[in-house]
Amino acid sequence: MSNHTPSNKDQATDPVEEVVSAMPIVLPLVGAVLMFLLAFIAVKMA
Repeated sequence: MSNHTPSNKDQATDPVEEVVSAMPIVLPLVGAVLMFLLAFIAVKMA
């Protein structure tokens, strides 16, 4: 029979899962910085 109990002993930690958990915080911050930089460049060139 198959073993239905999860065993996390043999599995390494997935770096993608660690990054995905921070995305709700990182994406809005990066978006705000990007908008600020684009607005600054637009004002500087005008």
